[in-house]
Order: sequence, then C-alpha cells, then structure tokens
Amino acid sequence: MSSVPMPGQPVRGSASGRPVMALFDLLGRAWAMGVVWQLHEGPCTFRQLQARCDGISPTLLNRRLKELRATGLVDHGPAGYRLTSLGDALYDLIEPLGNWAKEWADAL
Repeated sequence: MSSVPMPGQPVRGSASGRPVMALFDLLGRAWAMGVVWQLHEGPCTFRQLQARCDGISPTLLNRRLKELRATGLVDHGPAGYRLTSLGDALYDLIEPLGNWAKEWADAL
C-alpha cells in the first residue's frame, strides 16, 4: 500500500481502489483539509503556511504538503505553495462545510 493515497490503489480502510476512498483517506489525515483551507487564501511560503495553520509542526506540514503535491492538489512555485485547479475545485466542495460549522457552533 502506498503512503500517499491514490485512486485505483488500496488505501487505509479500503482495498477497493475507489477514488472516493482515496480522497477520504487523504482528507482524513491530520491537517490535510486545513492546509487546503488555508492555501485558498493565496500562495504563501512554508513558514507563512505554518503560521496560518496555528503553528503546525514543520514535520507534519512537510508530510502533508508532499502528499498534497503528489496528488495534484498543491503546487510550489516562485510565490510559494498554492492550490492547483484541482485543489481549488476541492476547496469549493469543502467550503460549505465551513459555513455549516458556523451554523452548528451558533446552534450549540
């Protein structure tokens, strides 16, 4: 099993190779969604992203960035780390979760 969840390959909790299971494995990892969320604000350096992610450890941030780059969601260029078009599309899908979370918090 690959350390980076990829469609068509077995992942944690599923040997089916279904793309959705690879996505669930990837996004279920600590800070994976948080990194995507923070990069939606725009490109940034490693240290800027670490600060945006509430001081995530450098080791964990490096691991998540490697995984997100390997899966085509994040790229690194002169301006720093940024979401790719696939990463932007993923953000558009998870953004409603942020809106729902605000409603949930207000309801409690």
